[in-house]
Amino acid sequence: MASFTISLGKDMTIRFACYEEEAPVTSAAFLALLPFTRVFYHARVSGQEIWFDDLPPLDIIQENASVFTKPGEVVLGPSKPERVKTANCLGIYYGEGRGLDAANIFAHVYPEDLRLLQKLGNQIWRHGAMEITMKVL
Repeated sequence: MASFTISLGKDMTIRFACYEEEAPVTSAAFLALLPFTRVFYHARVSGQEIWFDDLPPLDIIQENASVFTKPGEVVLGPSKPERVKTANCLGIYYGEGRGLDAANIFAHVYPEDLRLLQKLGNQIWRHGAMEITMKVL
């Protein structure tokens, strides 16, 4: 199973599994970018989501794309089609939310790590942006 983690140093590590059947192209393209560190922000409009907008452009297809997500799902915006408002963005929903435009839903949090993800999302919501490292598991 293709998996990755997000972490804040030694304090918190959260595991995610890719949707390899539903989004194989997106999963492979994302994992090939790892590891990296980005500053995550809390979404203002789309709900309980943390995100960043400087993902390297991914020239991949839209697959498993929707504005509707479940808590714990991870989305990214491919660079094409050009009209997509979520291009080069990555979002992680820790609760209820709805995207501004269709993005590829390619991973989900391990069920036993959902509470940690909710804690992280609430921390960013209350205290502001945080630097997070993403790595292949």
